[in-house]
Amino acid sequence: MTKEAETLVQIGLAAAVADGQATEQEKARLREIARSRGVDASVLDATSVGLPADLAARLPSDEACEAAYELAVAVCNADGVANQAEERFLAGLRGMLGISAETAEQLRLRAAEVASVARVADVASTSPPPSTSGSTSPATGPSQLDDLILQQAKLTGALELLPQSLASMAIIPLQMRLVYTIGQSYGQTLDGGQVTDLLGTMGIGMAAQVIDDFARKIVGGVFQGALGRLLGGLVGGVAGAATGAATSFATTYALGHAARQYYAQNRNLSTDDLRALFERLKNEATELYPRVRGQIETQAQGLDVQQILRSVGKA
Repeated sequence: MTKEAETLVQIGLAAAVADGQATEQEKARLREIARSRGVDASVLDATSVGLPADLAARLPSDEACEAAYELAVAVCNADGVANQAEERFLAGLRGMLGISAETAEQLRLRAAEVASVARVADVASTSPPPSTSGSTSPATGPSQLDDLILQQAKLTGALELLPQSLASMAIIPLQMRLVYTIGQSYGQTLDGGQVTDLLGTMGIGMAAQVIDDFARKIVGGVFQGALGRLLGGLVGGVAGAATGAATSFATTYALGHAARQYYAQNRNLSTDDLRALFERLKNEATELYPRVRGQIETQAQGLDVQQILRSVGKA
């Protein structure tokens, strides 16, 4: 990874803890991502988020500075519209990087669009499920749930093959919606916090997922927009996208089936058992991926990210 790319990931890590609410589990996942990229993660342990005064010098081009701000905005909006602490962090970062007000607003609106979809999923998940009998029999048959999980896993894999950063951010609300729908089918009443906690238990932190995806695409050079202009010519873009597709497919597939077993057993799986189940299912999904890779690549060719976001918001 180049020095510029390392700095981008470090900014992403700082954005992830800017609100001061990151749990130790979330920080552990962020450290794992940093180690895998050879990036210093000391910012995660700082009592207050600070960035080096020479930040702009480490990102010597306008494209690099805009890419860094784009990443920070995405991370701060990963779990909902950025709060006041995150807005202060972004304002300070904007000043350090010399980002224009127009560019900052464009990026904010684009990220807020995805964040609003996640918030719609949260609001919807507070609605009572069709059946409130407490039965652990799914409202839909096993084959329908199997198909739903597989189709959503393939969709998130296909989104990874698209160059738009917005496409990557759309994966999170899709995963939240999947968990909610599965829980609802077993008569479970859920809210957004419960869905988020379940994802966190299985190591799927929202900010960490965004950073991991951005880091992978930074290395692969498969972004459009600021990141694409900066890194789009790097060798390995196709390979980076393929790796991301396999990872998102496996994560979503395992998440869906783990959630299904969890709710089928009326939430009586321990944290350790749930994590072990999730890891086993990820391994199964990794073995399955080569058989569906062609379908995912074909699906990506006809995807409309805006339409997907609208469909999640209306679900």
